[in-house]
Amino acid sequence: MYTMGIDIGSAATKAVVLSDGQDIAASSVIGFGAGTSGAPRAVEDVFSQLGIGWDDIAFTVATGYGRLRFDDADKQVSELSCHALGVHFALPGTRTLIDIGGQDVKVMHLSESGMLDNFVMNEKCAAGTGRFLDVMARVLETTTDSLGTLDAQATAPVEISSTCTVFAESEVISHLSNGEDICNIIAGIHNSVAHRTAGLARRLGVQPQVAMSGGVAQNAGIIRALQDVLGTEVAVPDNTQLMGALGAALHGYRSVVGKQRG
Repeated sequence: MYTMGIDIGSAATKAVVLSDGQDIAASSVIGFGAGTSGAPRAVEDVFSQLGIGWDDIAFTVATGYGRLRFDDADKQVSELSCHALGVHFALPGTRTLIDIGGQDVKVMHLSESGMLDNFVMNEKCAAGTGRFLDVMARVLETTTDSLGTLDAQATAPVEISSTCTVFAESEVISHLSNGEDICNIIAGIHNSVAHRTAGLARRLGVQPQVAMSGGVAQNAGIIRALQDVLGTEVAVPDNTQLMGALGAALHGYRSVVGKQRG
C-alpha cells in the first residue's frame, strides 16, 4: 500500500511515497515552493520513479507553507506534526527538534511516540531563517550549498551582532570592506543564527536527544555552531530535507489503518 506526503515549503517542495508505512519507495525535492509548479512536478517525479498514478495512492497528506492550496490531498496536516513524526521515524530517541525553514524557525518537543508535545516559533522576521542565509550568500557572492564547507575553513569567526537581516547585511558588507576573510564572516553568520535559534530552544527547554531537520540542516556550519552554543550533539537524520514529507506520508498511513480498524 502506497501513501504519499507532500511538503510544500516557501522555497522547495518535497514528496515522499511510503510503502506499507515502512519504506520510502520514492522521493523528490523540487526547488520551487508554494505558488509555483513545485507541487505537481514533485508528484510527477515520484510517480515516474514508480510507474504509478493517483489510483495507486491510498492516501495523500499535504503539509507545509502551501498545503492548503494543494487540492489533490485527502488531508492537510501542520508541518510541526509532520516534522515531529518524520524525525521520530528516522531518529526515534529525539526529544528536541529544531527546524529552520525558509521563512521561520521552529523548536519542538516530541513525546516518546513522536507526537508533538510543545513548540515555539520565531517572530515574523527573516532573521535566522533559510531566507537570511540566502541573502548572506548572495552578498558574499557564494551559494548556500558552499556555506558549510567555507565555515570549516574559518580561523577567527567575526561577530555579527545584528538580529535584523537588513542590518546584518550591512555588517557583512562592512566586514568585507575591512578585508575580513570570507570564511570567518560565514562562521560569524552561522554563530549568529545558532545564538538566535538557541534562544528559542532554551525558552522551550532543551531535552536530549536534540535533532535538526529541514534543508538548512544540510549546512554543516549551522550544525557546528548549534552544537557549540547548546553544548550538546545535534543529530541530523539521513534525507533531512524529506522529514516533513515523510511525516505526512506516515500520517496518511495511519489514517488508512485507522479506517480499516474502524
